[in-house]
Amino acid sequence: MSKPYFRVNEDLMKAAEVAIREALAVKNGEHVLIITNPLKDVYKISQALYIASIKAGALPVLMTQPKKLSFDYAEPAVINAIKTEPEVVISISAERLGKDKEAMKNPYKGSDGKPYTHIFDHLLYGSKKIRAFWSPEVTTDIFLRAAPIDYSELRNNCAKISQLMNDAKEVHVETALGTDISVGIKGRKPKADDGDFRTSGKGGNIPSGEVFISPELGASDGTLVIDGSITLEKTLVIKEPIKLQVKDGFVTRIDGKNEAKKLAKYIEQAEKKPFEMVKKGELDDKKAKEYSKNVRNLGELGIGLNPKARIVGNVLEDEKVLGTVHFAIGSNYDQDAL
Repeated sequence: MSKPYFRVNEDLMKAAEVAIREALAVKNGEHVLIITNPLKDVYKISQALYIASIKAGALPVLMTQPKKLSFDYAEPAVINAIKTEPEVVISISAERLGKDKEAMKNPYKGSDGKPYTHIFDHLLYGSKKIRAFWSPEVTTDIFLRAAPIDYSELRNNCAKISQLMNDAKEVHVETALGTDISVGIKGRKPKADDGDFRTSGKGGNIPSGEVFISPELGASDGTLVIDGSITLEKTLVIKEPIKLQVKDGFVTRIDGKNEAKKLAKYIEQAEKKPFEMVKKGELDDKKAKEYSKNVRNLGELGIGLNPKARIVGNVLEDEKVLGTVHFAIGSNYDQDAL
Protein backbone atom coordinates (compact mmCIF):
# COMPACT_ATOMS: atom_id res chain seq x y z
CA MET A 1 0.00 0.00 0.00
CA SER A 2 1.37 3.44 -0.93
CA LYS A 3 2.10 5.93 1.81
CA PRO A 4 -0.66 8.59 2.18
CA TYR A 5 0.47 12.11 1.31
CA PHE A 6 -0.90 13.88 4.37
CA ARG A 7 1.08 16.27 6.51
CA VAL A 8 -0.18 15.70 10.05
CA ASN A 9 1.00 17.40 13.23
CA GLU A 10 2.96 14.94 15.41
CA ASP A 11 0.83 15.53 18.53
CA LEU A 12 -2.39 15.15 16.52
CA MET A 13 -1.03 11.91 15.07
CA LYS A 14 -0.35 10.57 18.56
CA ALA A 15 -3.87 11.48 19.72
CA ALA A 16 -5.36 9.73 16.67
CA GLU A 17 -3.31 6.62 17.36
CA VAL A 18 -4.61 6.49 20.93
CA ALA A 19 -8.19 6.73 19.66
CA ILE A 20 -7.67 4.00 17.06
CA ARG A 21 -5.72 1.72 19.39
CA GLU A 22 -7.28 2.27 22.84
CA ALA A 23 -10.86 3.25 22.05
CA LEU A 24 -11.57 1.16 18.93
CA ALA A 25 -8.88 -1.54 19.07
CA VAL A 26 -8.73 -1.55 15.26
CA LYS A 27 -7.33 -4.81 13.95
CA ASN A 28 -5.36 -5.89 10.93
CA GLY A 29 -7.52 -6.27 7.83
CA GLU A 30 -10.59 -4.48 9.23
CA HIS A 31 -12.50 -1.96 7.12
CA VAL A 32 -12.67 1.54 8.60
CA LEU A 33 -15.03 4.15 7.14
CA ILE A 34 -14.18 7.73 8.15
CA ILE A 35 -16.84 10.32 7.23
CA THR A 36 -15.96 13.99 7.44
CA ASN A 37 -16.32 17.41 5.82
CA PRO A 38 -13.70 19.27 3.74
CA LEU A 39 -13.17 21.81 6.52
CA LYS A 40 -9.93 22.56 8.33
CA ASP A 41 -10.16 21.00 11.82
CA VAL A 42 -12.34 17.97 11.12
CA TYR A 43 -10.47 17.14 7.92
CA LYS A 44 -7.07 17.31 9.65
CA ILE A 45 -8.29 15.03 12.44
CA SER A 46 -9.76 12.63 9.87
CA GLN A 47 -6.46 12.52 7.98
CA ALA A 48 -4.67 11.59 11.21
CA LEU A 49 -7.24 8.86 11.92
CA TYR A 50 -6.82 7.55 8.36
CA ILE A 51 -3.05 7.21 8.81
CA ALA A 52 -3.47 5.72 12.29
CA SER A 53 -5.83 3.11 10.81
CA ILE A 54 -3.24 2.18 8.18
CA LYS A 55 -0.61 1.83 10.91
CA ALA A 56 -2.98 -0.58 12.69
CA GLY A 57 -3.11 -2.70 9.54
CA ALA A 58 -6.68 -1.71 8.64
CA LEU A 59 -8.22 -0.78 5.28
CA PRO A 60 -9.53 2.76 5.75
CA VAL A 61 -11.71 4.84 3.44
CA LEU A 62 -11.83 8.61 3.98
CA MET A 63 -15.11 10.07 2.69
CA THR A 64 -16.16 13.72 2.60
CA GLN A 65 -19.54 15.39 2.25
CA PRO A 66 -20.72 19.00 2.64
CA LYS A 67 -21.28 20.25 6.19
CA LYS A 68 -24.65 19.04 7.51
CA LEU A 69 -26.87 20.81 10.04
CA SER A 70 -29.36 19.19 12.44
CA PHE A 71 -32.20 18.86 9.92
CA ASP A 72 -30.10 18.14 6.81
CA TYR A 73 -29.91 14.77 5.11
CA ALA A 74 -26.64 12.90 4.71
CA GLU A 75 -25.51 12.45 1.12
CA PRO A 76 -26.86 9.23 -0.48
CA ALA A 77 -23.29 8.06 -1.12
CA VAL A 78 -22.55 8.32 2.61
CA ILE A 79 -25.64 6.31 3.53
CA ASN A 80 -24.75 3.68 0.94
CA ALA A 81 -21.17 3.49 2.23
CA ILE A 82 -22.44 2.78 5.75
CA LYS A 83 -24.72 0.08 4.29
CA THR A 84 -21.62 -1.87 3.25
CA GLU A 85 -21.23 -2.68 6.97
CA PRO A 86 -17.55 -1.85 7.58
CA GLU A 87 -16.35 -3.12 10.95
CA VAL A 88 -15.64 0.44 12.09
CA VAL A 89 -17.42 3.72 11.28
CA ILE A 90 -16.03 7.08 12.44
CA SER A 91 -17.91 10.35 12.00
CA ILE A 92 -15.77 13.48 12.37
CA SER A 93 -18.25 16.18 11.44
CA ALA A 94 -18.24 19.97 11.62
CA GLU A 95 -21.89 19.75 12.68
CA ARG A 96 -23.81 16.49 12.11
CA LEU A 97 -23.57 13.28 10.10
CA GLY A 98 -26.94 14.04 8.52
CA LYS A 99 -30.30 12.29 8.65
CA ASP A 100 -31.18 9.16 6.68
CA LYS A 101 -34.02 10.25 4.38
CA GLU A 102 -35.03 6.75 3.35
CA ALA A 103 -35.02 5.31 6.87
CA MET A 104 -36.99 8.24 8.28
CA LYS A 105 -39.88 7.26 6.01
CA ASN A 106 -39.36 3.51 6.41
CA PRO A 107 -37.49 2.79 9.67
CA TYR A 108 -35.35 -0.29 10.08
CA LYS A 109 -36.45 -2.81 12.69
CA GLY A 110 -33.61 -4.00 14.86
CA SER A 111 -33.23 -7.40 16.46
CA ASP A 112 -34.21 -5.65 19.69
CA GLY A 113 -37.60 -4.82 18.16
CA LYS A 114 -36.96 -1.07 18.14
CA PRO A 115 -37.39 1.11 15.03
CA TYR A 116 -34.27 2.88 13.73
CA THR A 117 -34.50 5.93 11.50
CA HIS A 118 -30.84 5.86 10.46
CA ILE A 119 -28.77 3.05 8.95
CA PHE A 120 -25.90 4.00 11.27
CA ASP A 121 -28.03 3.49 14.40
CA HIS A 122 -29.54 0.31 12.99
CA LEU A 123 -26.15 -1.29 12.34
CA LEU A 124 -24.69 -0.09 15.64
CA TYR A 125 -27.54 -0.68 18.08
CA GLY A 126 -30.11 -2.76 16.20
CA SER A 127 -28.04 -5.47 14.54
CA LYS A 128 -24.72 -4.74 16.31
CA LYS A 129 -22.68 -5.22 13.15
CA ILE A 130 -20.40 -2.20 13.52
CA ARG A 131 -18.54 -0.30 16.22
CA ALA A 132 -18.00 3.42 16.05
CA PHE A 133 -17.25 6.78 17.48
CA TRP A 134 -18.47 10.21 16.46
CA SER A 135 -17.17 13.69 17.22
CA PRO A 136 -19.65 16.39 16.15
CA GLU A 137 -18.16 19.90 16.04
CA VAL A 138 -14.78 18.65 17.24
CA THR A 139 -11.76 20.92 16.97
CA THR A 140 -8.09 20.00 16.87
CA ASP A 141 -7.66 21.71 20.25
CA ILE A 142 -10.35 19.53 21.84
CA PHE A 143 -9.08 16.35 20.19
CA LEU A 144 -5.48 17.03 21.21
CA ARG A 145 -6.39 17.74 24.83
CA ALA A 146 -9.22 15.37 25.71
CA ALA A 147 -8.85 12.35 23.39
CA PRO A 148 -5.46 10.95 24.58
CA ILE A 149 -6.39 9.99 28.15
CA ASP A 150 -6.09 6.94 30.40
CA TYR A 151 -9.04 4.91 29.08
CA SER A 152 -8.61 2.16 31.66
CA GLU A 153 -9.09 4.66 34.49
CA LEU A 154 -12.02 6.29 32.72
CA ARG A 155 -13.78 2.95 32.21
CA ASN A 156 -13.37 2.08 35.88
CA ASN A 157 -14.84 5.40 37.01
CA CYS A 158 -17.74 5.14 34.57
CA ALA A 159 -18.48 1.61 35.82
CA LYS A 160 -18.68 2.84 39.43
CA ILE A 161 -21.14 5.64 38.58
CA SER A 162 -23.20 3.30 36.39
CA GLN A 163 -23.54 0.82 39.27
CA LEU A 164 -24.77 3.56 41.59
CA MET A 165 -27.43 4.52 39.04
CA ASN A 166 -28.43 0.90 38.52
CA ASP A 167 -29.12 0.57 42.23
CA ALA A 168 -31.09 3.85 42.50
CA LYS A 169 -34.69 4.88 41.87
CA GLU A 170 -34.01 8.61 41.88
CA VAL A 171 -31.20 11.11 41.45
CA HIS A 172 -31.36 14.36 43.40
CA VAL A 173 -29.22 17.29 42.26
CA GLU A 174 -28.58 20.43 44.29
CA THR A 175 -26.18 23.32 43.67
CA ALA A 176 -25.29 26.55 45.42
CA LEU A 177 -26.88 28.56 42.59
CA GLY A 178 -30.32 27.05 43.17
CA THR A 179 -30.61 23.78 41.27
CA ASP A 180 -32.88 21.52 43.31
CA ILE A 181 -34.37 18.74 41.23
CA SER A 182 -35.40 15.12 41.71
CA VAL A 183 -35.06 12.94 38.63
CA GLY A 184 -36.77 9.56 38.61
CA ILE A 185 -34.71 6.79 37.02
CA LYS A 186 -36.70 3.71 38.07
CA GLY A 187 -36.61 1.10 35.32
CA ARG A 188 -33.96 3.01 33.38
CA LYS A 189 -30.47 1.80 32.56
CA PRO A 190 -27.48 4.16 32.48
CA LYS A 191 -25.19 4.34 29.48
CA ALA A 192 -21.47 4.94 29.78
CA ASP A 193 -19.54 6.91 27.17
CA ASP A 194 -16.34 5.38 28.51
CA GLY A 195 -14.26 5.11 25.36
CA ASP A 196 -14.78 1.35 25.17
CA PHE A 197 -15.74 0.83 21.53
CA ARG A 198 -13.68 -2.30 21.07
CA THR A 199 -16.52 -4.71 20.22
CA SER A 200 -19.39 -4.67 17.71
CA GLY A 201 -22.47 -2.83 18.90
CA LYS A 202 -20.53 -0.28 20.93
CA GLY A 203 -20.04 3.39 20.13
CA GLY A 204 -19.86 6.87 21.59
CA ASN A 205 -18.02 10.15 21.56
CA ILE A 206 -14.37 10.97 21.32
CA PRO A 207 -13.59 12.76 23.57
CA SER A 208 -15.26 10.27 25.91
CA GLY A 209 -16.10 10.65 29.56
CA GLU A 210 -19.67 10.62 30.85
CA VAL A 211 -22.37 8.42 32.30
CA PHE A 212 -25.87 9.40 31.22
CA ILE A 213 -29.41 8.15 31.64
CA SER A 214 -32.88 8.79 30.25
CA PRO A 215 -35.10 9.96 33.14
CA GLU A 216 -38.21 7.96 33.94
CA LEU A 217 -41.09 9.42 31.92
CA GLY A 218 -43.03 12.08 33.80
CA ALA A 219 -40.97 11.62 36.98
CA SER A 220 -38.75 14.71 37.17
CA ASP A 221 -39.69 17.75 39.24
CA GLY A 222 -37.87 20.79 40.50
CA THR A 223 -35.62 23.67 39.48
CA LEU A 224 -32.58 23.65 37.21
CA VAL A 225 -30.10 26.53 37.19
CA ILE A 226 -27.77 26.15 34.21
CA ASP A 227 -24.50 28.09 34.53
CA GLY A 228 -21.94 26.31 32.34
CA SER A 229 -22.89 26.25 28.67
CA ILE A 230 -25.95 25.62 26.52
CA THR A 231 -26.34 24.28 23.00
CA LEU A 232 -28.81 25.91 20.60
CA GLU A 233 -27.79 26.55 16.98
CA LYS A 234 -24.33 26.59 18.54
CA THR A 235 -22.96 26.16 22.04
CA LEU A 236 -22.72 29.25 24.23
CA VAL A 237 -20.82 29.76 27.47
CA ILE A 238 -23.49 31.13 29.80
CA LYS A 239 -22.94 34.63 31.17
CA GLU A 240 -26.17 34.85 33.17
CA PRO A 241 -27.60 31.64 34.69
CA ILE A 242 -30.76 30.18 33.14
CA LYS A 243 -33.48 28.95 35.48
CA LEU A 244 -35.79 26.16 34.31
CA GLN A 245 -38.85 24.88 36.10
CA VAL A 246 -39.56 21.19 35.51
CA LYS A 247 -42.93 19.57 36.24
CA ASP A 248 -43.84 15.94 35.55
CA GLY A 249 -40.80 15.57 33.32
CA PHE A 250 -41.38 18.65 31.12
CA VAL A 251 -39.87 22.13 31.17
CA THR A 252 -42.74 24.47 32.01
CA ARG A 253 -40.96 27.79 32.51
CA ILE A 254 -37.71 29.49 31.47
CA ASP A 255 -36.34 32.51 33.33
CA GLY A 256 -33.19 34.56 32.86
CA LYS A 257 -31.62 37.10 30.56
CA ASN A 258 -30.10 36.88 27.10
CA GLU A 259 -29.28 33.17 26.92
CA ALA A 260 -32.61 32.26 28.54
CA LYS A 261 -34.49 34.21 25.86
CA LYS A 262 -32.50 32.46 23.14
CA LEU A 263 -33.36 29.09 24.66
CA ALA A 264 -37.08 29.92 24.83
CA LYS A 265 -37.08 31.01 21.18
CA TYR A 266 -35.16 27.90 20.12
CA ILE A 267 -37.67 25.63 21.85
CA GLU A 268 -40.61 27.42 20.24
CA GLN A 269 -39.05 26.97 16.80
CA ALA A 270 -38.35 23.30 17.49
CA GLU A 271 -41.99 22.77 18.46
CA LYS A 272 -43.07 24.06 15.05
CA LYS A 273 -40.48 22.22 12.94
CA PRO A 274 -42.20 18.77 12.90
CA PHE A 275 -45.38 20.26 11.46
CA GLU A 276 -43.38 21.97 8.73
CA MET A 277 -42.00 18.52 7.87
CA VAL A 278 -45.57 17.18 7.64
CA LYS A 279 -46.36 19.80 5.00
CA LYS A 280 -43.35 18.62 2.99
CA GLY A 281 -44.44 14.99 3.26
CA GLU A 282 -41.41 14.09 5.36
CA LEU A 283 -43.31 13.13 8.53
CA ASP A 284 -46.80 11.95 9.41
CA ASP A 285 -49.07 14.00 11.65
CA LYS A 286 -49.02 11.55 14.58
CA LYS A 287 -45.22 11.59 14.75
CA ALA A 288 -45.17 15.36 14.38
CA LYS A 289 -47.36 15.77 17.47
CA GLU A 290 -45.14 13.39 19.42
CA TYR A 291 -41.93 15.15 18.36
CA SER A 292 -43.37 18.59 19.09
CA LYS A 293 -44.48 17.62 22.59
CA ASN A 294 -41.15 16.03 23.43
CA VAL A 295 -39.23 19.21 22.66
CA ARG A 296 -39.80 20.15 26.33
CA ASN A 297 -39.15 16.66 27.74
CA LEU A 298 -36.27 16.23 30.18
CA GLY A 299 -34.48 13.68 28.05
CA GLU A 300 -31.11 13.15 29.72
CA LEU A 301 -29.16 13.49 32.93
CA GLY A 302 -25.41 13.13 32.55
CA ILE A 303 -22.30 13.21 34.75
CA GLY A 304 -18.95 14.32 33.31
CA LEU A 305 -15.84 12.21 34.02
CA ASN A 306 -13.06 13.24 31.59
CA PRO A 307 -10.16 14.72 33.64
CA LYS A 308 -8.70 16.61 30.66
CA ALA A 309 -11.96 18.21 29.45
CA ARG A 310 -12.94 21.78 30.28
CA ILE A 311 -15.87 24.08 29.51
CA VAL A 312 -15.01 25.86 26.27
CA GLY A 313 -18.40 26.45 24.65
CA ASN A 314 -18.48 23.17 22.73
CA VAL A 315 -20.97 20.57 23.95
CA LEU A 316 -18.82 17.67 22.78
CA GLU A 317 -16.25 18.59 25.43
CA ASP A 318 -18.36 20.57 27.91
CA GLU A 319 -20.58 17.61 28.85
CA LYS A 320 -17.51 15.48 29.66
CA VAL A 321 -15.93 17.84 32.21
CA LEU A 322 -15.08 16.03 35.43
CA GLY A 323 -17.28 17.19 38.32
CA THR A 324 -20.14 18.59 36.23
CA VAL A 325 -23.75 17.48 35.73
CA HIS A 326 -25.67 18.25 32.55
CA PHE A 327 -29.24 17.89 31.32
CA ALA A 328 -30.73 17.61 27.84
CA ILE A 329 -34.19 18.70 26.76
CA GLY A 330 -35.94 16.72 24.02
CA SER A 331 -36.29 13.08 22.99
CA ASN A 332 -34.42 10.49 25.03
CA TYR A 333 -32.10 7.60 24.27
CA ASP A 334 -34.73 4.99 25.11
CA GLN A 335 -36.83 6.29 22.20
CA ASP A 336 -40.06 6.37 24.18
CA ALA A 337 -42.35 9.21 25.10
CA LEU A 338 -45.51 10.13 27.01
